[in-house]
Amino acid sequence: MRCALAETGDGGARLCPVDADGRAAGPVVVEPSLVEAVRARPEVERWVWRSTSAIYRRLLAAGVRVERCYDVEAAEALLIGHEEGQSGQARSLAASWARLHGLPVPADGPARAAQTQPSLFESGPVPLPTGTDELDALLEVYAGQLARTARTEHPERMRLLLAAESAGMLVATEMSRTGIPWRADIHRELLDSLLGERFPGGMEPRRMAELAEEVSRAFGARVRPDLPQEIIKAFGRAGILLSSTRKWELQRVEHPAVEPLLAYKTLYRLYTAHGWSWLDQWVHDGRFRPEYLPGGTVSGRWTTNGGGALQIPKIIRQAVRADPGWRLVVADADQMEPRVLAAISRDRGLMEVAGRGEDLYADLAARDFDGDRDQAKIAMLGAMYGQTSGDALKHLAELRRRYPAAVAYVDDAARAGEEGRLVRTWLGRTCPPVDGELAAAAARARGRFTRNFVVQGSAADWALSLLATLRQLIFRAGSRAELVFFQHDEVIVHCPAEEAETVAAAVTTAAEAAGRLTFGPTPVRFPFTTAVVECYWDAK
Repeated sequence: MRCALAETGDGGARLCPVDADGRAAGPVVVEPSLVEAVRARPEVERWVWRSTSAIYRRLLAAGVRVERCYDVEAAEALLIGHEEGQSGQARSLAASWARLHGLPVPADGPARAAQTQPSLFESGPVPLPTGTDELDALLEVYAGQLARTARTEHPERMRLLLAAESAGMLVATEMSRTGIPWRADIHRELLDSLLGERFPGGMEPRRMAELAEEVSRAFGARVRPDLPQEIIKAFGRAGILLSSTRKWELQRVEHPAVEPLLAYKTLYRLYTAHGWSWLDQWVHDGRFRPEYLPGGTVSGRWTTNGGGALQIPKIIRQAVRADPGWRLVVADADQMEPRVLAAISRDRGLMEVAGRGEDLYADLAARDFDGDRDQAKIAMLGAMYGQTSGDALKHLAELRRRYPAAVAYVDDAARAGEEGRLVRTWLGRTCPPVDGELAAAAARARGRFTRNFVVQGSAADWALSLLATLRQLIFRAGSRAELVFFQHDEVIVHCPAEEAETVAAAVTTAAEAAGRLTFGPTPVRFPFTTAVVECYWDAK
């Protein structure tokens, strides 16, 4: 049973069942409480609403979870991208309704500022035209989206993408509320030991100040190591020309300033991105609660609204600790993108390799690279990322000979990108075209992007299916386990110690099920390296 739900301004809800075509299939019911309206209807299999991030947060705050939903705003973003090849278009219910009626499309509201504490005030949705009923608009837009989905090139794939994106919205909202278990005391101890004591007035901590002094002594003049242009000029005065202060460029330079400068840069990143201010702002009640944004990039990879959750430094992972009596199940997908390439290209040879053991690169090396795993990895990554020099180019001809369909798949995507055409993932997420003719350098750059887009984006589609399936397995088992972190090819589940092995097995089950669901029947396997630990640091 599907049920459409629209909020009322007084905290209530209007709802009605809907049929397979998105039309009302019963009377409209008015409930004084949105939360109780959902809580009282456990038989609903999928809720249709305008925005998961807006509505589901209210439900979770009241202890109400749902198994499935259809997020109209998330669906609109995918469909308008697929139909018009445009990303970043307005996606609100009001915008979708306006498109449906050929009216001027209102812009989305401003992006919500990152919140590290609950807010008393929430900005409302983009308003519908005066006199337009929200539930009627929701039903119209939903039915229209179902019809638009049916007209896509691969309707079943698009339906799966929309369902997976909506499931991702549920997971993201739950993870943001649950938070990553975080020991602020351990984090502070790490900062104190690495950075030294803090000084008042916004001055740099002791160790950074000492390194800055070493850099200045090496140059024989006062230099601020946090200002790249000052560093480049200082090296220039020493007869060394640099184009940047990137690590790889500095490491090629012989000068006494290099070692303290690199050490300073490492500590500077820690201090500014995950230092004491970050800790005070983001970690509360033993949890770090970032706001995850599914589909935050054009390829479908997630981003976060502040907090830097997807860039947690390895040293700081020591602060990520399971609660007493609980464990972290840390699961990392093994060679995800080459396996995805095998599945989407349907290359028989590569599918055979990807269906063998846990290490695709080792299996590839044993077959084609005289057992040299490093060379096999360089060759495969070169094919996917468009590297055209060095060892990658040397082995590309061999890859073309042994795995012609796989290499042709990414070559075709690169060519389409260079020509400014649309490029899509396996399920239908779209990389926008380019208006007008591209200059040669820009065309090559876009070709390299779209070459990887079809693989990375399809991997993001698979990851959504994985999250949805894993969440469902946990949900239906009545487990106390909670998804707390996701990043591209890695997922962390926080669970009671006695459930850890069951959760680890569920990850394996979910990965294989997601492979079949996303790509259909193929011999490709999607194994995970899984660790059951008390501390995130110990998993790597």
